[in-house]
Amino acid sequence: MRWWQQTWKQWQRAVEQLGRLRWNSVKSLASLFLVGVSLSVAIAACSGNGSNSAQNPAANPVAANKQDVELTLVSFAVTKAAHDAIIPKFVEQWKQEHNQNVTFSTSYGGSGSQTRAVIDGLEADIVHLALALDTSRIEKAGLIEPGWEKEVPDNAIVSKSVAALVTRPDNPKGIKTWADLAKDGVSLITADPKTSGIARWNFLTLWNSAIKTGASEEQALDFVSKVYGNVPILTKDAREATDVFFKQGQGDALINYENEILLAQQRGGENVAYIIPDVNISIDNPIAVVDRNVDKHGTREVAEAFVKYLFTPEAQQEFAKVGFRPVDETVAQTKENTDKYPKVQNLGSVKDFGGWNAVQAKFFEDGAVFDQIQAKINR
Repeated sequence: MRWWQQTWKQWQRAVEQLGRLRWNSVKSLASLFLVGVSLSVAIAACSGNGSNSAQNPAANPVAANKQDVELTLVSFAVTKAAHDAIIPKFVEQWKQEHNQNVTFSTSYGGSGSQTRAVIDGLEADIVHLALALDTSRIEKAGLIEPGWEKEVPDNAIVSKSVAALVTRPDNPKGIKTWADLAKDGVSLITADPKTSGIARWNFLTLWNSAIKTGASEEQALDFVSKVYGNVPILTKDAREATDVFFKQGQGDALINYENEILLAQQRGGENVAYIIPDVNISIDNPIAVVDRNVDKHGTREVAEAFVKYLFTPEAQQEFAKVGFRPVDETVAQTKENTDKYPKVQNLGSVKDFGGWNAVQAKFFEDGAVFDQIQAKINR
């Protein structure tokens, strides 16, 4: 029966490709037809020999040819703790339901750097990035099909947070609001918007805080320029910024995700002095399947299942445990999470500034506002 199983494999591969490949020639169609004919002959031959796959599970070609699957997940640095907890749960569930082993290869780093790596050839099956702009860049590179944000709930926002303002114990510089970061003698640690998604959120948080409290565009520019003038080092990502502040002892204040601060507090076993200012911004992180790669790897079914699993209450609770604000309202409204995540009174959104394309063009393109601020600081 070995030749019969080989014919079945050919048929499986042809069927899998039919849904995602464009037929370019009559020759391709003819090949599929011949495989079908071969399969029919094989089935007839086996039937003639009295073989019955329903009565003999070992002869079931689908079960016999199931293979282990490896998924590559590429994400921004601060999601690692959440995924480390979620992945084993998904793997166990998939094994129980499909009798198939799934393993994960993971890569974590600055969202901007991870985006470039995927575009340059890192064959991610799934990307979980800090901002929708980075996912859109992968889409524009032809790796993700348009409409990815509509394939799962909440416009594909699977994790979210707000900006936290961290100070030294007893807050010797008296830092209480975003405005205090512009004062003389205050040293701030934050990441570089050119390499880090969270750093763009940090920048937008500062700009938003000025605009929402009545500043003009010119006044907002002056305020944000003063703040970045107080930054001695721009780290490559949020995790490095946290390490510079806590482990190296640099800076009087740190801007970071609330979830990163909560995680650092959990791991350090001691209280971290931080404030969630009432004027803040919703930091929304999207998830997407990388269509070209999952089709190339034959991993679409498992990849899509994992993405959907991330929105389940079970997975969302794991996000909540490590500091992310749940996107699932049933999880968000538990007493544990309402106590842990105080409501922000004046919560802005990237939509308030025209969406990420507009924000990128105005602030972060080469020669835009951030580069102008850096040029002024470095004179």
